[in-house]
Amino acid sequence: MNKKQNNYTFEEHFKVRDYECDLQGVVNNSVYQNYLEHTRHEFFKSIGLDFAALHYEGIDAFVAKVEIRYRTPLRSGDRFVCRLKIEKKGKLSYIFYQDIYRLPDEKLIVQGIVTGTTTVNGRLAISEKVDRAFVEYINNHSSS
Repeated sequence: MNKKQNNYTFEEHFKVRDYECDLQGVVNNSVYQNYLEHTRHEFFKSIGLDFAALHYEGIDAFVAKVEIRYRTPLRSGDRFVCRLKIEKKGKLSYIFYQDIYRLPDEKLIVQGIVTGTTTVNGRLAISEKVDRAFVEYINNHSSS
């Protein structure tokens, strides 16, 4: 699957580690949220945003809501990719649409929707710095 087919703006590659699997031999459901989070963090880094530096500037990013739809399990040793696209929702939220595909067959494993926001100096607000960094990546179909 081509990233552009679904307007994905970033992707991160992974390999399932043994300790991420449960007794059934599949990745434990809670681990998928780690994959989604790591992908968002790497996306931030790729566009010049560093969580620690932002924090020292009084800007903190938070997850407000996570929805995960599990399609097919991953197993130890599976290689996969987590892709994301982003939309802005209203004045205070960003929506990260994140899909995990097994490689090389591109089988859809997980669909995630993560709603995030920021605080500036402890108050709920969108950071201008974060907004500027996201502007070229925000999906054209965003709601205002």
